[in-house]
Amino acid sequence: MTSTTGERRFQVLPDAQAVATEASAHLIARTENQERPAICLTGGSGPKALYALLGSRDYRSRIAWDRVHWFVGDERFVSADDPRNNMTMARSIFLDRCAPPENIHPVPTDAADPDQAARLYERELQIFYGARHLDVARPLFDLVLMGLGPDGHTASLFPGDKALDEAERWVVGVDHAHVEPLVPRVTLTLPALASSREMLFLVSGEAKRDVLSKITSGADLPGARAHSNGVTTWLTDAAAAGRPA
Repeated sequence: MTSTTGERRFQVLPDAQAVATEASAHLIARTENQERPAICLTGGSGPKALYALLGSRDYRSRIAWDRVHWFVGDERFVSADDPRNNMTMARSIFLDRCAPPENIHPVPTDAADPDQAARLYERELQIFYGARHLDVARPLFDLVLMGLGPDGHTASLFPGDKALDEAERWVVGVDHAHVEPLVPRVTLTLPALASSREMLFLVSGEAKRDVLSKITSGADLPGARAHSNGVTTWLTDAAAAGRPA
Protein backbone atom coordinates (compact mmCIF):
# COMPACT_ATOMS: atom_id res chain seq x y z
CA MET A 1 0.00 0.00 0.00
CA THR A 2 1.44 3.36 -1.03
CA SER A 3 0.31 6.87 -0.15
CA THR A 4 1.72 10.37 -0.42
CA THR A 5 1.52 13.05 2.28
CA GLY A 6 2.96 16.41 1.25
CA GLU A 7 6.48 15.79 0.01
CA ARG A 8 6.70 12.39 1.68
CA ARG A 9 5.85 9.11 -0.01
CA PHE A 10 4.78 6.32 2.34
CA GLN A 11 4.87 2.65 1.39
CA VAL A 12 3.45 0.08 3.81
CA LEU A 13 4.94 -3.41 3.53
CA PRO A 14 3.97 -6.64 5.31
CA ASP A 15 6.87 -6.89 7.75
CA ALA A 16 10.38 -5.77 8.63
CA GLN A 17 12.01 -8.22 6.21
CA ALA A 18 9.91 -6.83 3.36
CA VAL A 19 11.05 -3.33 4.36
CA ALA A 20 14.67 -4.49 4.16
CA THR A 21 14.14 -6.10 0.76
CA GLU A 22 12.47 -2.99 -0.66
CA ALA A 23 15.18 -0.78 0.83
CA SER A 24 17.87 -2.88 -0.82
CA ALA A 25 16.24 -2.31 -4.20
CA HIS A 26 16.28 1.46 -3.62
CA LEU A 27 19.91 1.39 -2.53
CA ILE A 28 21.11 -0.73 -5.42
CA ALA A 29 19.23 1.45 -7.91
CA ARG A 30 20.89 4.56 -6.50
CA THR A 31 24.37 3.09 -6.97
CA GLU A 32 23.80 2.33 -10.65
CA ASN A 33 24.93 4.68 -13.39
CA GLN A 34 26.84 6.88 -10.96
CA GLU A 35 30.59 7.33 -11.25
CA ARG A 36 31.16 7.53 -7.49
CA PRO A 37 27.96 6.77 -5.57
CA ALA A 38 27.74 7.95 -1.96
CA ILE A 39 25.50 6.17 0.53
CA CYS A 40 24.82 7.59 4.00
CA LEU A 41 24.05 4.80 6.46
CA THR A 42 21.98 4.85 9.63
CA GLY A 43 22.56 3.13 12.95
CA GLY A 44 20.53 1.34 15.58
CA SER A 45 18.72 -1.95 15.09
CA GLY A 46 16.45 -0.82 12.24
CA PRO A 47 18.86 -1.31 9.33
CA LYS A 48 20.42 -4.60 10.45
CA ALA A 49 18.21 -6.75 8.22
CA LEU A 50 19.04 -4.54 5.25
CA TYR A 51 22.76 -4.72 5.97
CA ALA A 52 22.59 -8.50 6.21
CA LEU A 53 20.93 -8.63 2.80
CA LEU A 54 23.56 -6.38 1.22
CA GLY A 55 26.31 -8.66 2.47
CA SER A 56 24.60 -11.87 1.39
CA ARG A 57 25.76 -13.92 -1.58
CA ASP A 58 22.71 -13.06 -3.68
CA TYR A 59 23.12 -9.32 -3.24
CA ARG A 60 26.87 -8.80 -3.18
CA SER A 61 27.21 -9.20 -6.93
CA ARG A 62 24.64 -6.46 -7.54
CA ILE A 63 26.74 -3.65 -6.05
CA ALA A 64 29.85 -2.13 -7.62
CA TRP A 65 31.75 -2.14 -4.35
CA ASP A 66 34.86 -0.55 -5.81
CA ARG A 67 32.88 2.59 -6.75
CA VAL A 68 30.48 3.05 -3.82
CA HIS A 69 31.49 5.19 -0.83
CA TRP A 70 29.86 4.67 2.57
CA PHE A 71 29.27 7.39 5.16
CA VAL A 72 27.12 7.52 8.30
CA GLY A 73 24.43 10.03 9.25
CA ASP A 74 25.20 10.01 12.95
CA GLU A 75 27.52 8.32 15.35
CA ARG A 76 27.70 7.58 19.05
CA PHE A 77 30.84 9.20 20.48
CA VAL A 78 32.38 5.90 21.53
CA SER A 79 35.50 4.14 20.32
CA ALA A 80 35.55 2.26 17.04
CA ASP A 81 35.75 -1.06 18.89
CA ASP A 82 32.64 -0.30 20.96
CA PRO A 83 29.62 -2.35 19.79
CA ARG A 84 27.45 0.78 20.16
CA ASN A 85 29.39 2.44 17.33
CA ASN A 86 27.08 2.69 14.30
CA MET A 87 29.73 2.32 11.62
CA THR A 88 31.33 -0.57 13.49
CA MET A 89 27.97 -2.33 13.40
CA ALA A 90 27.67 -1.81 9.64
CA ARG A 91 31.25 -2.91 9.12
CA SER A 92 30.78 -6.10 11.10
CA ILE A 93 27.61 -7.07 9.22
CA PHE A 94 28.66 -6.32 5.64
CA LEU A 95 31.14 -3.53 4.89
CA ASP A 96 34.35 -5.20 6.01
CA ARG A 97 33.55 -8.23 3.85
CA CYS A 98 32.47 -6.30 0.79
CA ALA A 99 33.77 -2.73 0.56
CA PRO A 100 37.36 -1.54 0.05
CA PRO A 101 38.61 0.06 3.29
CA GLU A 102 39.29 3.36 1.54
CA ASN A 103 35.61 3.58 0.58
CA ILE A 104 34.41 3.42 4.20
CA HIS A 105 34.21 6.79 5.94
CA PRO A 106 33.62 6.51 9.72
CA VAL A 107 33.27 9.45 12.08
CA PRO A 108 36.63 9.92 13.87
CA THR A 109 35.47 9.21 17.40
CA ASP A 110 39.06 9.21 18.61
CA ALA A 111 38.94 13.02 18.41
CA ALA A 112 39.13 15.11 21.58
CA ASP A 113 35.38 15.72 21.78
CA PRO A 114 32.21 15.46 19.66
CA ASP A 115 32.60 18.95 18.20
CA GLN A 116 36.12 18.26 16.98
CA ALA A 117 34.97 14.93 15.53
CA ALA A 118 32.13 16.79 13.77
CA ARG A 119 34.49 19.33 12.24
CA LEU A 120 36.85 16.61 11.04
CA TYR A 121 33.98 14.65 9.49
CA GLU A 122 32.57 17.79 7.90
CA ARG A 123 35.95 18.43 6.29
CA GLU A 124 36.09 14.83 5.01
CA LEU A 125 32.65 15.25 3.46
CA GLN A 126 33.69 18.54 1.86
CA ILE A 127 36.82 16.98 0.38
CA PHE A 128 34.75 14.13 -1.02
CA TYR A 129 32.19 16.60 -2.38
CA GLY A 130 34.83 18.96 -3.74
CA ALA A 131 33.38 22.14 -2.24
CA ARG A 132 32.68 23.85 1.09
CA HIS A 133 29.13 24.80 0.18
CA LEU A 134 26.33 22.50 -0.91
CA ASP A 135 24.70 23.03 -4.29
CA VAL A 136 21.06 21.92 -4.54
CA ALA A 137 21.69 20.89 -8.13
CA ARG A 138 24.55 18.56 -7.10
CA PRO A 139 23.61 16.27 -4.20
CA LEU A 140 26.23 15.14 -1.72
CA PHE A 141 24.63 11.71 -1.33
CA ASP A 142 22.85 9.40 -3.71
CA LEU A 143 20.91 7.84 -0.84
CA VAL A 144 20.52 8.70 2.83
CA LEU A 145 19.12 6.00 5.12
CA MET A 146 17.19 7.21 8.16
CA GLY A 147 15.54 5.73 11.22
CA LEU A 148 12.92 7.09 13.57
CA GLY A 149 13.25 7.10 17.35
CA PRO A 150 10.34 6.73 19.79
CA ASP A 151 10.58 10.46 20.59
CA GLY A 152 10.58 11.41 16.91
CA HIS A 153 14.33 11.93 16.60
CA THR A 154 16.19 10.93 13.48
CA ALA A 155 19.95 10.64 13.04
CA SER A 156 20.99 12.28 16.34
CA LEU A 157 18.68 15.25 15.85
CA PHE A 158 16.51 15.29 18.98
CA PRO A 159 13.34 17.28 19.68
CA GLY A 160 14.17 20.77 20.93
CA ASP A 161 17.90 20.48 20.26
CA LYS A 162 19.69 23.50 18.78
CA ALA A 163 21.22 21.24 16.12
CA LEU A 164 17.83 21.20 14.38
CA ASP A 165 18.23 24.88 13.49
CA GLU A 166 21.80 24.64 12.21
CA ALA A 167 21.87 26.07 8.68
CA GLU A 168 25.58 26.39 7.88
CA ARG A 169 27.50 23.44 9.32
CA TRP A 170 27.21 20.01 7.77
CA VAL A 171 28.05 18.09 10.96
CA VAL A 172 27.71 19.02 14.63
CA GLY A 173 28.43 17.50 18.01
CA VAL A 174 25.54 16.65 20.33
CA ASP A 175 26.52 16.70 23.99
CA HIS A 176 23.47 14.92 25.41
CA ALA A 177 21.44 12.13 23.84
CA HIS A 178 17.78 11.98 24.82
CA VAL A 179 17.51 8.19 24.48
CA GLU A 180 19.70 5.16 25.14
CA PRO A 181 22.58 4.84 24.80
CA LEU A 182 23.09 8.04 26.79
CA VAL A 183 26.41 8.99 25.23
CA PRO A 184 27.35 12.13 23.27
CA ARG A 185 26.75 12.00 19.53
CA VAL A 186 27.96 13.40 16.23
CA THR A 187 25.29 14.06 13.63
CA LEU A 188 24.85 15.40 10.15
CA THR A 189 22.58 18.43 10.06
CA LEU A 190 19.30 18.75 8.18
CA PRO A 191 20.86 20.65 5.23
CA ALA A 192 23.56 18.01 4.77
CA LEU A 193 21.06 15.15 4.98
CA ALA A 194 18.79 16.95 2.52
CA SER A 195 21.59 17.07 -0.03
CA SER A 196 20.60 13.70 -1.43
CA ARG A 197 18.89 12.21 -4.43
CA GLU A 198 16.75 10.18 -2.06
CA MET A 199 16.14 9.99 1.67
CA LEU A 200 14.85 6.60 2.73
CA PHE A 201 13.26 6.09 6.16
CA LEU A 202 13.05 2.55 7.55
CA VAL A 203 10.38 2.17 10.24
CA SER A 204 9.27 -1.21 11.58
CA GLY A 205 7.47 -2.63 14.58
CA GLU A 206 4.46 -1.85 16.72
CA ALA A 207 6.62 0.21 19.09
CA LYS A 208 6.94 2.85 16.35
CA ARG A 209 3.20 3.12 15.70
CA ASP A 210 2.50 6.11 17.95
CA VAL A 211 5.41 8.23 16.76
CA LEU A 212 4.78 7.37 13.11
CA SER A 213 1.17 8.44 13.55
CA LYS A 214 2.39 11.77 14.91
CA ILE A 215 4.65 12.21 11.88
CA THR A 216 1.87 11.51 9.41
CA SER A 217 -0.43 13.87 11.33
CA GLY A 218 1.99 16.75 10.91
CA ALA A 219 3.66 16.94 14.33
CA ASP A 220 6.75 19.16 14.43
CA LEU A 221 9.27 16.42 15.15
CA PRO A 222 12.79 15.98 13.77
CA GLY A 223 11.65 13.01 11.70
CA ALA A 224 9.07 15.24 10.04
CA ARG A 225 11.56 18.04 9.41
CA ALA A 226 14.05 15.75 7.71
CA HIS A 227 13.61 15.48 3.96
CA SER A 228 15.62 15.16 0.78
CA ASN A 229 15.95 17.87 -1.82
CA GLY A 230 15.13 14.99 -4.17
CA VAL A 231 12.80 12.15 -3.19
CA THR A 232 11.76 11.32 0.39
CA THR A 233 10.44 7.79 0.86
CA TRP A 234 9.14 6.18 4.04
CA LEU A 235 9.16 2.38 4.09
CA THR A 236 7.11 1.10 7.01
CA ASP A 237 5.77 -2.27 7.95
CA ALA A 238 2.14 -2.99 8.75
CA ALA A 239 2.79 -3.12 12.48
CA ALA A 240 4.26 0.39 12.55
CA ALA A 241 1.57 1.76 10.24
CA GLY A 242 -1.22 0.16 12.24
CA ARG A 243 -2.97 -1.10 9.10
CA PRO A 244 -2.73 -3.89 6.54
CA ALA A 245 0.00 -3.65 3.92
